Amino acid sequence: MNRLEKETSPYLLQHAKNPVDWYPWCEEAFERAKREDKPIFLSIGYSSCHWCHVMAKESFEDERVADMLNRSFISIKADREERPDLDSVYMAVCQAFTGSGGWPMSIFMAWNKEPFLAGTYFPLQPRYGMPGFCDLLEAVADRWDNRREELLHSAQQVIAQLKRQESGYGKGDAEGAGDVCEKAVRMFLERFDYKNGGFGDAPKFPAPHNLWFLLRYAMQNDRPEVLEMAEKTLTQMRRGGIFDQIGYGFSRYSTDSYFLVPHFEKMLCDNALLIIAYAAAYAATLNPFYLDTAEKTAQYALREMTSLDGGFYSAQDADSEGVEGKYYTFTLEEIMDVLGEEKGKRFSKAFDVTKKGNFEGANIPNLLKSKGKAADFADEIGKLYDYRKGRCRLHMDDKALLSWNSMMIAALSALYRVSRKEEYIQAAVRAQRFLEGNLCEGMQLYASWREGKHSGNGFLDDYAFYIAALTELYHSTLDEAYLEKAQRFCREAVRRFADDAGGGYFLSEPGRAELFINPKEFYDGAVPSGNSAMAYNFVRLCQLTGKEEYRELAERQLDVLAARAQGYLPGHSMFLLAKLLYENPPERIKVALDNRYSLEEVRRQLPLLANVTVVSDEKEYPLVNGRVTFYICRGQVCLAPQNTLSSRRENE
Repeated sequence: MNRLEKETSPYLLQHAKNPVDWYPWCEEAFERAKREDKPIFLSIGYSSCHWCHVMAKESFEDERVADMLNRSFISIKADREERPDLDSVYMAVCQAFTGSGGWPMSIFMAWNKEPFLAGTYFPLQPRYGMPGFCDLLEAVADRWDNRREELLHSAQQVIAQLKRQESGYGKGDAEGAGDVCEKAVRMFLERFDYKNGGFGDAPKFPAPHNLWFLLRYAMQNDRPEVLEMAEKTLTQMRRGGIFDQIGYGFSRYSTDSYFLVPHFEKMLCDNALLIIAYAAAYAATLNPFYLDTAEKTAQYALREMTSLDGGFYSAQDADSEGVEGKYYTFTLEEIMDVLGEEKGKRFSKAFDVTKKGNFEGANIPNLLKSKGKAADFADEIGKLYDYRKGRCRLHMDDKALLSWNSMMIAALSALYRVSRKEEYIQAAVRAQRFLEGNLCEGMQLYASWREGKHSGNGFLDDYAFYIAALTELYHSTLDEAYLEKAQRFCREAVRRFADDAGGGYFLSEPGRAELFINPKEFYDGAVPSGNSAMAYNFVRLCQLTGKEEYRELAERQLDVLAARAQGYLPGHSMFLLAKLLYENPPERIKVALDNRYSLEEVRRQLPLLANVTVVSDEKEYPLVNGRVTFYICRGQVCLAPQNTLSSRRENE
């Protein structure tokens, strides 16, 4: 066992038995590197990463590789999910050196944490046009000993480039940027795959925030062609192999252009955001297909990703028994054995199961080629789910990340408002209590939790998504305590992370940043950036509370994001959504209660997007017909008071 054996990160523990003398990220490692005059090899990954497993098996379990690393380097392992600051900075470094990035990330640097070489996966032997890892280690060690100035010069060049990029943005001017939402929509239309759904070529990531923005824009502006992009993509994903037709939930992304073959890992953050996207699609269209997908995704999360104390686990692996996708695929013979010949043939025809297979000789069940409905096969799906559980096991990354848990709390809160099912809001409330009990100390948030221990201080994303979760809980419960907490943490996030000089918010607290750059992330990747989530929070709190401080914060942040987004608008959809909501606020609903009508009954009628408050001024908001009364305003127009909120599409 090496130094990782005392860590709690599942990813680090996967490497605790490597012959490599790994350190976790710690000052001891850097001090030793300086003392012994050795370069550092930093490997960043996460526990459900397929290529991380491949490099571990090929190289980090190899005695020759271990001997070279232990002799000539100080080796450090880092979990990107626990240390997004390391991941963000060194991913920018990797992209600067190579033009691309990914995991596992391989960084070579000096003891002062300045990198001089970067890459991702390296095979043990030369192939794929890449050098063998042993050859690379020999070359780096030789240059360190004999041509070190060249290495350190390259480090300084890359660092200078990154600093120039970071300082090259002004605060921006949202008004001067024109109609960025319309420009973004045109770019989405240009990249839309009308046949298969999604945008661009393979691989295709779901990017649910893109779809949420398009749904809102389409309904707000009566643009059916924009709604078509969102609906086609949501439908293809639900019918494809990226959705687990047997156990539900979505995989990370599709490796092809038509959502058949996924990268099989399932991550909490993706599923949380997709629940929101499908809930938003249902609110916009009232098509039960979208609500069913949101609920089945929630069923997956509550059934397989929830701990006994109410928190949510992070991810399930792509590999089983060393084979990618083995857990999720079936042979035709297996289907027949489990279901019998008659039901097996019927299921196989609907779900594209053949003797030849559609993935490496096996089959990924999907509905892309058929008109079948999953609801018609509930019994068969249940039997296959039970069979699959007993056939082989998936590795679970059972740490609880505060930011991802917050996303799922927000998702379940939103799902409650469109489904009216108490189980979702109950799970969301329970998860928030878990976070409050384990990852909050006063106003200090912590990034992750596992086996009774929390990791280090939280980052911008932790605060941003926790604020969003608290705000969503308020929307679903009308409990003022959640709104008050959201406001307190919002002010705390501003205090801790704001860049008063350059605008926007740093990923790490400036006084605690460890690296040569403290990044400010604006681009929305697979999940929204902390800066765009903060813009959304400011807008929602401004509209809920009417407070000037949030209006000023919202306008300032929207200005900053408008400048940053100009390079590629579709990569900033959460900002675009926040801008839409700011310029065209959702309806405002004030609820006047009577003593006979419970708050729970009011909650079950709330729309997905609305700014709702309970009022007690009987003179300004009298009861109509002596019953609970809803006062609804849209824009500058207020409707006649009414006693019910009937189920209807958003914006109607």
